Amino acid sequence: MNFFRGVMGGQAAGPQPSGAETIQKLCDRVASSTLLEDRRDAVRALKSLSKKYRMEVGTQAMEHLINILQTDRSDSEILGYALDTLYNLICNDEEEEQDEAMQKQSDDLGAQFTEQFIQDPEHITLILSLLEEFDFHVRWPGVKLLTALLKNQGVQVQGIILVSPMGVSRLMDLLADSREVIRNDGLLLLQQLTKSNAAIQKIVAFESAFERLLDIITEEGSSDGGIVVEDCLLLLLNLLKNNSSNQNFFKEGSYIQRMKPWFEVGDDNSGWSAQKVTNLHLMLQLVRVMVSPVNSPGASASCQKSMYQCGLLQQLCTILMATGVPADILTETINTVSEVIRGSQVNQDYFASVNAPSNPPRPAIVVLLMSMVNERQPFVLRCAVLYCFQCFLYKNQKGQGEIVATLLPSTIDANSISAGQLLCGGLFSADSLSNWCASVALAHALQDNLTQKEQLLRVQLATSLGKPPVSLLQQCTNILSQGSKVQTRVGLLMLLCTWINNCPIAVTHFLHNQENVPFLTAQISENLGEDERLVQGLCALLLGICIFYNDNSLENYTKDKLKQLIEKRIGKENFVEKLGFITKHELYSRAAQKPQPVFLSPEQMLFDHEFTKLVKELEGVITKAVHKSSEDEKKEEDVKKTLEQHDNIVMRYKDLIREQDAQIQELKEQVGTMTSQSEQMQTTVTQQLSQIQQHKDQYNVIKLKLGKDSQSQANSQADSQVNGLQTEELSQLREDLEELRQQHTLLQTQLSDKDALINTLRSETAEGSAASDNTEMLKELDALRSQVHSQATEIDQMKAERQELLRKAEAVSSEAVSSGDGSLDAAKMAEIESRLAAQTSETERLKEESKSLSKSRVDLDQQLAAATSTAAILQTEKALLQTEVQESKKEQDDLLMLLADQDQKIHSLKQRLKALGEPVDDEDDLDARDQTDDDEEDDDEDED
Repeated sequence: MNFFRGVMGGQAAGPQPSGAETIQKLCDRVASSTLLEDRRDAVRALKSLSKKYRMEVGTQAMEHLINILQTDRSDSEILGYALDTLYNLICNDEEEEQDEAMQKQSDDLGAQFTEQFIQDPEHITLILSLLEEFDFHVRWPGVKLLTALLKNQGVQVQGIILVSPMGVSRLMDLLADSREVIRNDGLLLLQQLTKSNAAIQKIVAFESAFERLLDIITEEGSSDGGIVVEDCLLLLLNLLKNNSSNQNFFKEGSYIQRMKPWFEVGDDNSGWSAQKVTNLHLMLQLVRVMVSPVNSPGASASCQKSMYQCGLLQQLCTILMATGVPADILTETINTVSEVIRGSQVNQDYFASVNAPSNPPRPAIVVLLMSMVNERQPFVLRCAVLYCFQCFLYKNQKGQGEIVATLLPSTIDANSISAGQLLCGGLFSADSLSNWCASVALAHALQDNLTQKEQLLRVQLATSLGKPPVSLLQQCTNILSQGSKVQTRVGLLMLLCTWINNCPIAVTHFLHNQENVPFLTAQISENLGEDERLVQGLCALLLGICIFYNDNSLENYTKDKLKQLIEKRIGKENFVEKLGFITKHELYSRAAQKPQPVFLSPEQMLFDHEFTKLVKELEGVITKAVHKSSEDEKKEEDVKKTLEQHDNIVMRYKDLIREQDAQIQELKEQVGTMTSQSEQMQTTVTQQLSQIQQHKDQYNVIKLKLGKDSQSQANSQADSQVNGLQTEELSQLREDLEELRQQHTLLQTQLSDKDALINTLRSETAEGSAASDNTEMLKELDALRSQVHSQATEIDQMKAERQELLRKAEAVSSEAVSSGDGSLDAAKMAEIESRLAAQTSETERLKEESKSLSKSRVDLDQQLAAATSTAAILQTEKALLQTEVQESKKEQDDLLMLLADQDQKIHSLKQRLKALGEPVDDEDDLDARDQTDDDEEDDDEDED
């Protein structure tokens, strides 16, 4: 123990060992000691030395500490010391007092130890398994160690965790830990784990990360929460940014709706804490990630729709128009609203309807444009307003028309400020940034909209008193010729290029001013400095558009004459070179990357994103148009005409082919129908042929039989007569038997009907008082029923006898046919004939009896109907009497109730009289007195 006292700082005699020697002895003790307490003390000592002697502990004790983690899993204390020691070795803590060289050395040391630790992937798996321990002293150091490893070697550690079984799931369990320290450090761990790794991001998302993180944000107070909310938002950004799968999962899980409460702000927005500003800034970034222009159009449109339906857009517009909101939050809110409405017609229409809470109310667009053209507003805020205006007009022809309409003479209202008036004011302001912003904003109002380009030609401006108004197009060219700032001229040139692009009428208006073409050629031909090169390139672009979209309506400025002018004054090669200055500018590629205007300073605002796409589209076609000669153009026109004619011919042939295809299809259907009919007819013919063949075979057989019969006709004439007679009698017997069967069935049906009728009458007559009247009728029906039964019995007997006769006749016939010798017994035939005659006469007698029975049944039916009607009348009278009896009983009950109430009242009054001392005769006394009087009267009568 003296050794450990020396290590831990106690005083010991003799020379003190160096740090390296002490660490070596501690490592030997960890490796060789058999007692757990000794190893634990040695590891604790290494932990205390790991910060001061980081290099020595890392190089000597790394393997021993890993062995401790593998072998001493049962002791949580030694595991915690080992994990803390490894964390101290790997973590690069930034300390203020360290200079840059020391910090770099520390970072290199951490990276070196991290690389040494992850050489064996099993070490990472070991740390993951230790995180399953619930003990705080093991789990918390394990989380910190894994976080440090990810910071130093993120890609390698991510790969190991990704292939580790249940690796990510174990880390997700940290969010459910009830100890906030572990949960919060687990958030930091997951932040490092999900950086730039789409596969891990997907796994984390499908492990219910969104649900857990949103629950934590709500529990911590949303935007008013602390650093934990910020960590959750940073993790959400990692999971959603540039990950379309997670974005779709977030939307489909209805998590967008849970973002709305984050942006609920009150009327008093003063005194926002720095943490709240940070949280709200991250929340706005999270909304922008879901609707970013870099996402697929379908995904962004779906999220925009959900944000409008759940009220999130309305909540953002409330923040936009609120007072007291910090400037950076307001700027980010404007950028967020911009991307939520970009390209969504429904959201754009809603934004156009938003009014600022002023008196009188003004549209939000007007209020924002006032900030954009106000040079005293912050630069980033003006950029955000410009981006919002651009997004409002993106693919929104309705909004473009509304903006241009505010500039037309018929819609100008002198009592209110409109968007068009603000844009014109900014366009001709003394502030160059306002000129540029207004020019770009107005250009977006004309983007891909030929109608509004033509409408804007009608705008007239009053320059000064006493002078006639000039067109907006002319005023823009006048400012260009005055030699204003580069930023102003670049903005106006971008506006003019967008305006006359693909609009021959606007090109004609521009060329109609005799000063415009000489100004452009002069600007392009001069050799100016670096700052003016961009202006020269834009002038070349504008002149090239005038050539490409020229309809040759002006005789002095046709395509050919403008090309000749370029060739004489500028030179074709020089013109193309100046045109290339645009795309070679350093700010061009930056503006082409994304739609949002992001500039470090106002001087860098030179290019607009949509204009860069226009330049890319026009540069090649203008170059070709300038190099082409008039003969080439004529040839091209001839080729175009030929192609058009060829296209017309092709179209006619296509129409003809379509008609023929339709006819062919119709004929195919007819052929199919006829084929099916032919197959049916063929089948019928085949069947008929087979029947004919059968008939032929039967004919041949009969012919052969007839041949044999003709030979033996003389010998067997009597036999054939007997056989013929027998066949006729058999057929007659069969017919009679069938007729008897039908009669039997009919009689059975009649019998069942009568039985049912009798049962009905019995049930009806048993209830009423008319039972005695129907007794005789029932007796007659029973007699009739017995007669029918007897007839049925006789018919069954006859049927049996007839079948027996038929069987005997068939047997006799078969014997006669098989023998062929004509030896039929005449006596038997006579007997059969006599019996058949007797049965026939009996059948006739039964038919007559059946007819008489049917007549008697009709009579009985009529009598039954009369009896039934009588019974129904009696039943009705009985029901009426029963009803009257019920009513009488009810009245009697009511009277009894009244008498009982009266008795009760009398009794109560008697009680009151008794209480007052009045003499009262009870009913019992009165009854007794009456009885006595009656007895006395009887005695008197007896005496008399």
